Amino acid sequence: MIGFFIVPIILIVLVSFCTRGEVGDIVYNFTLSNYARLLNPLYINIFIKSILIAVATTVLCLIFGYPFAFIIAKSNKRIKPILLLLIILPFWTNSLVRTYAMIILLRTEGIINTLLLNLALIEAPLQMMYNNAAVMIGMLYMMFPFMVLPLYASIEKLDLRLLEAADDLGASTINKFLQVTLPLTKGGIISGCLLVFVPSLGLFFITDLMGGSKVVLMSNLIKNQFLTARDWPFGSAISVVLMIVMMIFIGYYAKNGGTKNGGGVL
Repeated sequence: MIGFFIVPIILIVLVSFCTRGEVGDIVYNFTLSNYARLLNPLYINIFIKSILIAVATTVLCLIFGYPFAFIIAKSNKRIKPILLLLIILPFWTNSLVRTYAMIILLRTEGIINTLLLNLALIEAPLQMMYNNAAVMIGMLYMMFPFMVLPLYASIEKLDLRLLEAADDLGASTINKFLQVTLPLTKGGIISGCLLVFVPSLGLFFITDLMGGSKVVLMSNLIKNQFLTARDWPFGSAISVVLMIVMMIFIGYYAKNGGTKNGGGVL
């Protein structure tokens, strides 16, 4: 942990206070100019957009993942392993390969557009690539298992006797969900949201491949600063800011305690 995690983070923080040399090298003189550059409206807009897309991805994963996790947790013992396998199966394939599979589905000459054209449901191919929606679809596809697994672990531990007691007291289905099921699975919800939100801020390859040059997020900006512009100090400053944002959310998780509220998986 010290060698492969703590030391690199310390180096990133130190480099963020340095300056870029004329040939892309690092000049070790203390400055706050890299952080001051982040106050540029362009970078502020990119930062806000990155947060919004990560939040939207998390919310969509929760909306689709909660009922799916509930179905798995309460399904027949013979079917449950198959459903769990369907969730775990994507981990057997490289994430980059899965992203290219999504591109094959969504591109102008892709499977979806070809099918819709052949069925005469559309007159011209739909533009489903290289926009914010494509990025969110890619992230939703990639992050979905990370939401379902902690939710499943939390829901499976739910004591059904509490729901039966709520039935005896005359609670409606909505009231049972809001007042019994939801609070008791709060730990899984927080864990899943954290596992989705934090990686969503750093998945630059999905934005590069499915958003193209039309969508730029903080993760792409960091990658471009390190590999293209060779401005490591500025890229490090952006990384430090994102790490602070992630630490705030992790701190919220630690404060609310997923493991205390029904089975977090971290």
